[in-house]
Amino acid sequence: MELGLERCSREPAELIARGRFALLANHASVDRQLRSASQLLREQCGQRLVSIFSPQHGFWGEQQANMIESPHGWCDHLDLPIHSLYSETRRPTAEMIDEVDGLVIDLQDVGVRVYTFAWTMLACLEAFAERGKPVVVLDRPNPIGGDIVEGPCLQPAFQSFVGRATIPMRHGLTMGELARLFHMELSLQNELTVTAMTGWSGDRFERLSRHWIPPSPNLPTTGSITVYPGQVMLEGVNLSEGRGTTTPFEVVGAPFIDAIALCDRLQSRPLAGVTFSPTRFVPLFDKWVRESCGGVRLHVDDSQLFRPYRTTIAILAAVREMYPDELTWAEPPYEYEDELSPIDIISGSDQLRLSLDGPTTEVEIDALSAVDTESWRARTDAALIYARPRV
Repeated sequence: MELGLERCSREPAELIARGRFALLANHASVDRQLRSASQLLREQCGQRLVSIFSPQHGFWGEQQANMIESPHGWCDHLDLPIHSLYSETRRPTAEMIDEVDGLVIDLQDVGVRVYTFAWTMLACLEAFAERGKPVVVLDRPNPIGGDIVEGPCLQPAFQSFVGRATIPMRHGLTMGELARLFHMELSLQNELTVTAMTGWSGDRFERLSRHWIPPSPNLPTTGSITVYPGQVMLEGVNLSEGRGTTTPFEVVGAPFIDAIALCDRLQSRPLAGVTFSPTRFVPLFDKWVRESCGGVRLHVDDSQLFRPYRTTIAILAAVREMYPDELTWAEPPYEYEDELSPIDIISGSDQLRLSLDGPTTEVEIDALSAVDTESWRARTDAALIYARPRV
């Protein structure tokens, strides 16, 4: 398998071959030998690489989430400015765009709607289209696979910086395919080129014989990204999702939870591909800092059968039934949204929050996690680049 970055050294797009460009990338933008995109393109293109744009968490991926911004800076080893797109601006300014002929994007996404890299990419596509300048996307795998779609599409009234288009929570697309979809559906008038991978057909990252570089601090392993499409919803409630521990998103808990009782409740539910064990943990930052939390650890037995979105809804439903007075919804602000409930903009509507205010049956959990897969595939068919199995 070859990444878009690896292909561009021998088959560069016109912009990379001849133009002056900015690069949207971070420390996870590496080739098989773990050489960074910024270094490789600097060596290949010299002074035609003019600047670096960085997404949320910063160029080095060191910043935590939820409005912890990265300042603009300077990359000493490349002698280039770094323009942060998670700062006072989340969109390239006219000054940033005017100094280049176009933009190259090389970001490792995680395949989940609320991960902000896709929305930073969209902001760049729009801004460069407004000034008639081309964009090149060096494509990378969707690390949780390209064959499973999960979770309802975002409703337009709940758009935010963690969701600006009506896509499912787990969309199954690569960044290049998302770029093509956005470009088509918004009728953007600039040139978009996707340097596609070769040899990828929807495989999960752990099957690719490559090193996983965490694109952000709390997705350190392929285990954390496997559960992330569901466990990210815990950011909308007062349960710890394991931030501040060594296994973020792989645990859930709070001081008021009886670990064994919750584990027994969840083990009795029909949740495929996952087993639970009782646990206690003490977060060193974020929710319930330095307090002992009871809860469960998720053990994914079969990633092909496992449905993280449905699983986390089942967890929330169980905690709501067991602790109706203790489980509460987080209050805004959340990712620059000051009015809408965080759980609503994460899940994509108010349906989940309203449904969990009462007893939740398995049929209701199925409905809350459902997506019209055939409609989504029909809508995205023209944007697809890679064949993959259908499930």
